Amino acid sequence: MKPQEVSQFAASLAPLDFKVVEPHLTALDKHLTLRTYVEGYSLSQADTDIWIAIRTNRVAAAALKRGTLVNVGRWFSYIEQTHPEIQQEIKAKDEAEKAKKATQSRAGASYNMALQDVEKGVVTRFPPEPSGYLHIGHIKAALLNDYFAHELYKGTLLLRFDDTNPSKEKQEYQDSIVEDLKMVGIKPDKTSYTSDYLEELYQYGIRMIKEGHAYADDTDQETMRAERMDGIASKNRDKSVEDNLAIFESMKEGSDIGRKYCIRAKMSVDNPNKAMRDPVIYRCNVDTPHHRTGTAWKMYPTYDFACPIVDSMEGVTHALRTTEYTDRNPQYQWFLDTLKLRQVHMWDFARMNFIRTVLSKRKLTKLVDSGTVWGWDDPRMPTIRGVLRHGMTISALRDFILKQGPSRNIVVMDWTNFWASNKKEIDPVAPRHTGVAEKDAVKAVLTNGPEKAYTENKPKHAKNPAVGTKKVAFSKHLILDQDDVKLFKEGEEITLMGWGNAFVRKINGSSPITDIELELHLEGDFKKTEKKVTWLSTDGQDLVKAEVWEFDHLFTKDKLEEEDNWEDFVNKDSATMVPQLCDENVKDLKEGDIIQLERKGFYRVDKPAAAGKPVVLFGIPTGKTK
Repeated sequence: MKPQEVSQFAASLAPLDFKVVEPHLTALDKHLTLRTYVEGYSLSQADTDIWIAIRTNRVAAAALKRGTLVNVGRWFSYIEQTHPEIQQEIKAKDEAEKAKKATQSRAGASYNMALQDVEKGVVTRFPPEPSGYLHIGHIKAALLNDYFAHELYKGTLLLRFDDTNPSKEKQEYQDSIVEDLKMVGIKPDKTSYTSDYLEELYQYGIRMIKEGHAYADDTDQETMRAERMDGIASKNRDKSVEDNLAIFESMKEGSDIGRKYCIRAKMSVDNPNKAMRDPVIYRCNVDTPHHRTGTAWKMYPTYDFACPIVDSMEGVTHALRTTEYTDRNPQYQWFLDTLKLRQVHMWDFARMNFIRTVLSKRKLTKLVDSGTVWGWDDPRMPTIRGVLRHGMTISALRDFILKQGPSRNIVVMDWTNFWASNKKEIDPVAPRHTGVAEKDAVKAVLTNGPEKAYTENKPKHAKNPAVGTKKVAFSKHLILDQDDVKLFKEGEEITLMGWGNAFVRKINGSSPITDIELELHLEGDFKKTEKKVTWLSTDGQDLVKAEVWEFDHLFTKDKLEEEDNWEDFVNKDSATMVPQLCDENVKDLKEGDIIQLERKGFYRVDKPAAAGKPVVLFGIPTGKTK
């Protein structure tokens, strides 16, 4: 066999078609009849290439297992045993595939989307507009882009601020987005700004006009909306290229005439997809300085125009975005085709929607500005800062979102699943403490209790010693919750949790009960008592005052419809506070600590106790419906 024929064997064995590879395997078997190696007397490049070609082709490998190709089988086994070095590349590929499948399995969702051309490299992008704080919907987009770029394909993630609307954007929002992404563990490989490309986009705008693909239009907004809806061409659609260019320059200068115009792409008048009906691609904004470029520009490109261009320029390979953009995908493609730009693959996934929640930045901004909530990080807000302040852990947040996957199915989720996933994270590690409602707290005297108060070290978590210990005070003077005591009956045996049983000997007062007498019965069986209650000793420790907050949904209706005036459904009683007294150990808690007040729930420390000021605790939902 000629050397040239030998060198072509590897390529001939690549197809996944037995009829195609069979004659080449037969020829190779004949060639190896009296040979140890395909070529020469030691491992050659031809041996390596052919071995890898057979090993990675399931059809060729199956043919080998039948045992009819005796010489090829002998050669294949010999190479495998004596030259492990050529298997490293195969093993690396196998391990990468296994890791990818394991990662998908951990995520709990299907990521087998058959993205195109991933073997050529993957570059994704997250392009937020700095016009508000990131909310739960944004972070899904960010995490999925990060997951595809860094976990599945070992590619590149770009963070690009879509900052072309100075009226809505602030440096504050931009900084918060960077901080929030860092907080949830997303590390972009590069950060850029659409405003970095304003000159290039301007040149593309000129080109669009010169090539007859765009025109200047001074139709008022209401008329333009009606004409687009009815498929009526603008009176300016056939304006000359020269006039359009002159007006575009007037817009750039921010002149009185220029301000009256916008630039529209000349796509279609009556396309059934209304996103294709001559969309606006440039608008004037003269009065508001840009937070990065100041007053250098008086007009700005729209997102729909800038996004495909900058995606192509920055090397984005896969644009992953929510299904709300589906109708605008043909528009995105039109810009790439019309301007003859490098192609970008698109994939839509469903955004996260929750009951009794709005994710519109405009509406969230109004909630903040009107004082309905305390700010963008209010625990009732669906912002990243809001849910974290409410007690969601970063690991549970990431896990929950990745489990939703990149599915296109649009669903409105209940918050119960979101918070139930968080409980699994915090329950095994949250220290246990005790709190008693300050209002109408019931004083209890143990008639046979210890004459002198004392303390004992007890585990902070009965099932997890690693959480540490706390000091628990014991004395004959206790306080209990009014809600517990009003269910007691004289003569009844109850359990004081963490101490033992006691008999209720006397109850004084009613609505509210003021005080009771108890008799310790430490020999009693706690399994036989119906009521097991928390308590605090008033002697032997300095009780810590606490403001304990609980939060409800911000809206009273599960799903707000288009025709609903959303402000009519704002829940006016979504935050309530109950003053409580807590055990002395609570004074050592730090901001962000998560604890459980036994029998009451989990809480995040929003403000630690300070001189003369109470600790502030925010209730963490656990997924249980009330």
